[in-house]
Amino acid sequence: MTYKTSGVCSSEINFEIDKNTNTINRVQFKGGCSGNANGLSNLLIGMKVDDVIHKLEGVTCGFKSTSCPDQLAKALKEWRAKA
Repeated sequence: MTYKTSGVCSSEINFEIDKNTNTINRVQFKGGCSGNANGLSNLLIGMKVDDVIHKLEGVTCGFKSTSCPDQLAKALKEWRAKA
């Protein structure tokens, strides 16, 4: 799935979910802080969608009201609502 971000440096997040186990198989941020995005993406592989949402929802970046991790939580909530 591709999620268009809002209010952050990255422009979109691409991710794959194993629908049988609700675990994350892949996360890729387009743009943004490369090191942080790659590190976060690697950490999330194999994690349950609900656990990731719980941990990342509401995380902010500097003075912004959101962040790339928060945008991923929003994307996962959107995916969950459609699944």
